[in-house]
Amino acid sequence: MNNKTYNGISAPYALWCLVFILAPLCIVAFYALTDANGNFTFANISGLSIYTDTIARSIYFGIIATLICLVIAYPLAYFISKSKASSQKILIMLVMVPMWMNFLLRTYAIMVLFEDSGIINTILTSIGLHPIHMINTSGAVIFGMVYDYLPFMVIPLYTAMTKLDYKLIEAARDLGATGFQTLKDVMIPLTRSGIVSGVTMVFVPSVSTFYISQKLGGGKYTLIGDVIEMQFQTAYNYNLGAAISLLLMVFILICLAVMNRFGDTDEGGVVA
Repeated sequence: MNNKTYNGISAPYALWCLVFILAPLCIVAFYALTDANGNFTFANISGLSIYTDTIARSIYFGIIATLICLVIAYPLAYFISKSKASSQKILIMLVMVPMWMNFLLRTYAIMVLFEDSGIINTILTSIGLHPIHMINTSGAVIFGMVYDYLPFMVIPLYTAMTKLDYKLIEAARDLGATGFQTLKDVMIPLTRSGIVSGVTMVFVPSVSTFYISQKLGGGKYTLIGDVIEMQFQTAYNYNLGAAISLLLMVFILICLAVMNRFGDTDEGGVVA
């Protein structure tokens, strides 16, 4: 394929990136670095200091949700990858089924489960146990993140594990390695690209989410996504909202840089 043919094929993609990726980023940067009159200023950037606690809470919740997703998804992806080929298709479909439902409906479903008079507490009361207050708590917010973003962790891990040479795992066990040593020194290095991809795909939306925190947290756990929505929907301070969005873009770029650095190969090295 010559260069002219290649350029012709890639032209629509380049145009798409220009119109729907680069142009919006430039607009966000423009609003973030100007005031309401269009004058250049760093006031919006410096004003982000008042949201330090909100940013820290968003990162903290995002890290916790990402770690929980990793702990759940890793053995699940391993189990799926070790299943028969026909079973793998069914299991992957079951993992993806919740994604077919609207995001808002999934969140409302969790609310129905977690409410003080919801399904879970109704069952607990019916068997003589005390009801548990779950809704409007930090745990409910993190649970919502894990439930909504878990498939984003399972799929890349599953993809990485399907490429594993399981003879290396058998060799490690034959040489006397314990299960933990095999996991730490063989499996994790070989599935590093899947781990990095999954962590990135879960952490980024978890940090920037807003609807989950509003419905499952009762508005008591404001996240950075809530602040952005408030600036655009109620405060109509587009400049400050754009500045916060620009900050999130920096986080995303950092995550992508990490993914490119540690996940650029299909297989990692095995620790001797």
